[in-house]
Amino acid sequence: MRRVVRQSKFRHVFGQALKNDQCYDDIRVSRVTWDSSFCAVNPNFVAIIIEASGGGAFLVLPLQKSGRIDKSYPTVCGHTGPVLDIDWCPHNDNVIASGSEDCTVMVWQIPENGLTIPLTDPVVVLEGHSKRVGIVTWHPTARNVLLSAGCDNAIFIWNVGTGEAMFNLEDMHNDMIYSACWNRNGSLICTASKDKKLRVIDPRKMEVVSEKDKAHEGARPMRAIFLADGNIFTTGFSRMSERQLALWNPKNMEEPIALHEMDTSNGVLLPFYDPDTSIIYLCGKGDSSIRYFEITDESPYVHYLNTFSSKEPQRGMGYMPKRGLDVNKCEIARFYKLHERKCEPIIMTVPRKSDLFQDDLYPDTAGPEAPIEAEDWFDGKNADPVLISLKQGYVPTKGRDLNVVKKNILGSKPAAHKKAEPASTPKKMTETPHPASDGKMDDVMKELRSMKETIRYQGERIAKLEQLVASLNTNDESEE
Repeated sequence: MRRVVRQSKFRHVFGQALKNDQCYDDIRVSRVTWDSSFCAVNPNFVAIIIEASGGGAFLVLPLQKSGRIDKSYPTVCGHTGPVLDIDWCPHNDNVIASGSEDCTVMVWQIPENGLTIPLTDPVVVLEGHSKRVGIVTWHPTARNVLLSAGCDNAIFIWNVGTGEAMFNLEDMHNDMIYSACWNRNGSLICTASKDKKLRVIDPRKMEVVSEKDKAHEGARPMRAIFLADGNIFTTGFSRMSERQLALWNPKNMEEPIALHEMDTSNGVLLPFYDPDTSIIYLCGKGDSSIRYFEITDESPYVHYLNTFSSKEPQRGMGYMPKRGLDVNKCEIARFYKLHERKCEPIIMTVPRKSDLFQDDLYPDTAGPEAPIEAEDWFDGKNADPVLISLKQGYVPTKGRDLNVVKKNILGSKPAAHKKAEPASTPKKMTETPHPASDGKMDDVMKELRSMKETIRYQGERIAKLEQLVASLNTNDESEE
């Protein structure tokens, strides 16, 4: 790609790998042949899919727990097949979803300070896919809404709070789905598929809004993500197997807004997008570099900025949400690069002389508050992310997570306007929370029996009193 010298505050962004003592060492990163990022990060934890005998597992490490990770460190290990994709809930930093070869999606509640014993019991198991589940991604603005896509060519939209599949988009894709991404307010999704089509889908109307055949003509996997302005950015391969990137307007997909050839490497390019700075970072699987580009309104629209290179190829990559960055160091992105045996943080910094907060680098960003509940979204409402300022740095509040968990299965407010749900739902709900130990179960059953007995006794007493009132009334009437 030709380099265009132009004014941009991000032209001198530089990447820096952290020192060895700040890496996570001795981790057996998964060897599964699947093109997901294998790593998910939030301001509290880093989660990494690892090799596991007899099933699937992933590590969840508190960010500060760097250094050598003991082989006996507890894992999240409830799947019976390898885990293919993981995603942290954007509205609760202790909740993570995983999709697996065992055809299920599981949602897990991670304890406040990380795991001390292996976690085998998910909060809820979402069953519906008939083949392996390779993509899980949370709704950006509605609480407890989760998308999963599998090798059965189907997309499910789940209400995690009730454990139900609300939409099953099974007739839209003729071949395997390579990627699925929500737009900024979660009203649309875009997908890239093995049939070389780029689709924009309205999940609630269950219809394809627009599509482009042969968005990239090569046979290798494509990726597609929504940008903040509603355009779509794709990575793929040309017919000659050169890597390409393209920018599309979903309202007119005849021709791309921009199309660039890159190189002839065969690793799939994983795009990571920062809506606050309009920078896209491309991390190729098997590459040893991160390329970054700025998206603007002026030609050529996708401007090459720079490349961060290192010696080791990457097996996967985690991307920190903006609220987890160190604003005092002008850090605008942080990646967690997976090697064969370790995870290495890489920070992207804009060089500035001033120690003051840089307003132009940190506009208000999406915070952890969910603007709408799942039921509102299923009823047709949309909402943009609730923005927070990073001026004082983001401080996660412990109370919020704990309070949230107690309200409902995953912290949804018990909504009064909730639609009447089928009678089977409460049963589902009772099956999903963490099972109590046997002793606790006995206590709960005793308490339940005694309450039932009390209710029965009170019912009989009410009936007797009602009879007494009725007889007194008839006596009064006869006296009159």
